[in-house]
Amino acid sequence: MPSQKSGVYRTLLALAVPIMLNNLLQMLYNLVDAYFLGRISAAALSAPTISFTLIFFIVVFGLGFSMAGTTLIAQSKGKGDLERANFYAGQTTSMIMAMSVILSVLGLVFTPALLRVMQVPADAFEYTRQYMTIIFAGMPLMFITFVHRAVLQGVGDSVTPLIVQIITILLNVVLDPILIFGLGPIPALEVAGAAYATVISRGVGAVVAAIMLVRGARGIRLRREHLRPDWAAWKRITDIGLPNAIGQAVPAFGFTVLQGVVNSLGTAVIAAFGVGNRIVSLFNMPAIGFAQATTSVVGQQLGAKRKDLAVVAVRQSVLTVGVFITVGMTLTFLFGGGFIRFFVDDAEVIRYGAELFRILSPSVILYTLFTVITGAFQGGGDTRPVMVLNVARLWGIRVPLAYVLAIVLAWGPAGIWWAMFASNLVIAAIGFVWLAKGHWLHKIDPDTI
Repeated sequence: MPSQKSGVYRTLLALAVPIMLNNLLQMLYNLVDAYFLGRISAAALSAPTISFTLIFFIVVFGLGFSMAGTTLIAQSKGKGDLERANFYAGQTTSMIMAMSVILSVLGLVFTPALLRVMQVPADAFEYTRQYMTIIFAGMPLMFITFVHRAVLQGVGDSVTPLIVQIITILLNVVLDPILIFGLGPIPALEVAGAAYATVISRGVGAVVAAIMLVRGARGIRLRREHLRPDWAAWKRITDIGLPNAIGQAVPAFGFTVLQGVVNSLGTAVIAAFGVGNRIVSLFNMPAIGFAQATTSVVGQQLGAKRKDLAVVAVRQSVLTVGVFITVGMTLTFLFGGGFIRFFVDDAEVIRYGAELFRILSPSVILYTLFTVITGAFQGGGDTRPVMVLNVARLWGIRVPLAYVLAIVLAWGPAGIWWAMFASNLVIAAIGFVWLAKGHWLHKIDPDTI
C-alpha cells in the first residue's frame, strides 16, 4: 500500500508541475500584448483589458466542457478501456468544435452591441471592437488546444500540452512587435496587430495539436467514427461540463460587480485591490495545477474502482498545497506592505494593501485548499457542488456583504476585505463538508461510461 500511495503522489507531481507552468505561460501571453500595446496609448492598452470579461465568459464554456471530456477519458483509461477513452476523445472534440463555431459567430454578431452596453469610452471603442472581432473569428483555433489539453490530461500527459503552449508563446512574442509596430513591407496594425499575432500563434499551436490528435499519442487517436455525434455521449459531457462552465462564468460577472464597489472608493483602493489579487493569484497557481492533476488521477482511480487511492490522491494534493500556501500567506500577512511596494511606491496604496493582506491571508489558505478539492468533484463527475459554491461565494456572500460593509455601514476598503474573508471561509468550510460526504466517489459508475 505505501508503494501505491507514493506512486499516486509521483503521478500527481508529474501532472501538476507542467500544468502550473502552462498557466504561468498563459499569464505571460496576456502580459506580452499589454507590454507592447502600452507603448501606443492608454486607449490601445485598454482594448484587451475591456475585452477580457466578455472573452473569458465565452472561453469558460470551452474549458468547462473540455474538462468533462478529461473526466470521462480518465475514468475510461482507469478501467482499462482505451477504446472507450478514444470514443470520448472523439465526442469531446466534435462537441467542443461545434460549440466553438456557434460561440464565434455569436461573438462576431453581438460585439458592437455588447461594447455599447458596457459603455466603452469613445477613444477605446474602435480599438476594442477590432480586437474582439479578430479574437472571436479565431476562437475555434483556441478551442482545438483546449481539446488537446483535455484529452491528454485525461490519459495522464500534461507535458505535451505544455510544449504546444511554449510554441505559441514564443511565436506570439515574435509576432507581436512586428504586427503592432510594422516591419519593412508589413504595416503597423497597432491593436489589430496584437489580435492577429494571438490568432496566428494559436493557429500554429492548433495545427500542431490537431496533428498530434490525429496521429495518436498515449493510446489516444482521433478516428472518424468517433467524431460522429453520439447524443447520449454529448448529454453525459453536458451533464458534467455545464455546471462546471456556469460555476466559472457566473462568478466572473460577480467580480465585475465587485469591481464597481471597489471603484467607488477611489484609485488607491483600486490599485491595492488589483495588486493584491494578482499576488494572491500567483500563490494560488499550485492549487490550480494540483486541482487539474487531481481531476485526472481521481478519474483514473475511480475508473479502476480504486476509491481508496482516489481519496489518497485528494489528501496528498491538499497536504502539498497546504504547506505551500500556508508559508506564502504567512509571508503576505507579515510583510504585505512589502509585496505591494514591489509593484507600486505609493504610501496610501501600500497601506490599503497591507490591510488587505492582514485581513484576507488566513482565509486564502482555506479557499486555496477548496480549489484543490474541486479536482476531486471534477474527477468524479460531480460538478454541481462546485458550481453552487462558486456562484454562492460571489453572489450569495461577497458582493452583497461588500456593499453592505463598505458602503452602507461605511467601513470603507476594510468592508471589502472582510467580505472577501467571509466568502472564502464559509465556502471552503461547506466545500470540505460536501467532500467528506463522499458523493463524488459514487456519482459515475465506471461500468456505464
